[in-house]
Parts: sequence; C-alpha cells; structure tokens
Amino acid sequence: MLGWLKSIRANMRICLRLHCMFTLSRLSPMLVLSLVTVIWAFSFSLIGVYLSGEVDSYLAVLIRVALALVVLLPFFRPRHIPARTLVTLTAIGAVQVGLTYQFLYHAFGFLTVPEVLLFTIFTPLWITLIDEVLLAKRHLPLRWWVGSALAVLGAGIIRYQQVSADVLTGFLLIQAANLCFALGQVAYKRLPIDKPQQQLNTFACFFLGAALVSGVGCALFTNWQLVPDTSLEWGVLIWLGLGASGLGYLCWAMASKRVNTGQLATMNNLLIPVGLLVNVIFWNQGADVLRLILGGGVIALSVWVCSPGRATA
Repeated sequence: MLGWLKSIRANMRICLRLHCMFTLSRLSPMLVLSLVTVIWAFSFSLIGVYLSGEVDSYLAVLIRVALALVVLLPFFRPRHIPARTLVTLTAIGAVQVGLTYQFLYHAFGFLTVPEVLLFTIFTPLWITLIDEVLLAKRHLPLRWWVGSALAVLGAGIIRYQQVSADVLTGFLLIQAANLCFALGQVAYKRLPIDKPQQQLNTFACFFLGAALVSGVGCALFTNWQLVPDTSLEWGVLIWLGLGASGLGYLCWAMASKRVNTGQLATMNNLLIPVGLLVNVIFWNQGADVLRLILGGGVIALSVWVCSPGRATA
C-alpha cells in the first residue's frame, strides 16, 4: 500500500512538472511577467496592512521563504548541473530574496504602502547600472544623473510636508532592496541554466540561499513577542510563501530568461501602477492620490530620462 502511494505521488510530481514546463514555455514571457506582477501587487498591501507592526519582520521573512523552499524541494533534481552553478544560484537567492526581503519588510515601518511602491521605481535604473555599466563596462551618461535628481524631487513631492528621518530611512531601505533585487535578476539572467526543466529542477537552491540569510537574521534579531497568532496572519504568510514567492519567483525567473534586459527593466515598473491601484481600491481609500500622482509622475519622468535609447539584449 505504501509503495502504491509513493508511486502515485511520484507520477503526480512528474505530471505537474511537465505541465508547468509546457504551460510556461507556450505562454508569452511578457504575459507571464505581467501575471506575476499582479500577484506581487497584492503582496505589498498584504504585508503593509496585515503584517507590518504585528509580525516580526525577520520571522515573517523566514516563514515566507521557508514555505517557498518546501514547495520547490520535491522538484529538486540537479542532474548534470555543475556544483558551481548550484552554489551561484544559492547566492543569487540569498541576495535577490534573502537580503531584499530584510530591507523591504523593515521599510514598511517607516513608509506607507503607496510610498514603498513608488520608491521601487528605481529598480530598472539599478538593473541598467549593473548590467550595462558594471558588467558591460559602458560609461554612465549624464542623463542618468539628471534622472536621479528628478527622482529625488519626485520623492520630495510625495512627502514634502512630512520629510523626516523616518522617511529618509525608509527611502534608503527601499533603495537597498531595489539594488539587491536588481542584482539578483541580472545575475540569474546570465546564469547558464536556460531550459525550463533545468530551472525547475534547481530552483530550490534559490530559496535555500534566501532561507539561510533569513535564518541568520531571524536567529539574531527576532522579537519573539511579535509572532503570527491569528488565522489571518498565518493565511497571509502562507499565501506569500506558496503563491507570491514559490510560484511567483519561479515563473518570473523562467520568463526573465526569454526577454532582453530592457524589457526586464521595464516590467519591474509595471508593479507600481498595479500595486497603487490595488492599494487605493481595496485598502487605502483616503490616500492623497493627487500628491502620489504628481510625485510619481516626476519619478516616472526620471526613469524615462535615464532609459537607454534602445533595449539591450
């Protein structure tokens, strides 16, 4: 009986793996990135509304990435993949998820959800800086510095009446998260794992790295008085771990392999209007929409100023 159950589970796992690869390979990569963006758009509000201040940030991050790791472990089959590649993938996960989440979750203690979303608009700039300047060794044009100044102006418009050390701290935390997230995306795109089956069979290493970083942070800094103690908080954490992280990051990573760097940078900014729309409609009816639009418009202008004349492969 036990052997029969194991056989069924193994067959189900194989079918799920094949179905996942077949579906993702047939869908447009831009469509996949857009669908993941919608999922992540809800995540920002879920964190800001239900977890921030209620569940310790270090603990929440560890639970989230641990659940994602559990989801992907059954698919771990690193055949014919060099150990060096697996170690690199683990390091990418440690940075793109582990460190990014540490900075992101703490930023919610200083900023509102709409502000967090707007300040993530710098991620494409970091992608361009890392991919074109640091790796491709191209000179950084003057427009990048002009755009950076405009971005600071836009951030000031959003909170010009309440500029404080807290806002500055939150802004810097988000930029650290943006940098880590961009660095991970560029590194994964250059990783020599291109086939969907290879990615599915090795992606557990990605969240292993994230879990290692999160585990260290949790062990050293967690406030154990702020643990999830309601079904709502656990429900949010489970969704963030299984859906937004486990499924979301896998789909995003697979799709990122099929687009150029310019497209990937652009898709990072789709999260902002979608996330703002979700937050204002469902959770933040009283937001100062005019100020968000004005400040966001200036920041969007900064991104346009910094954008390269053509997408880079």
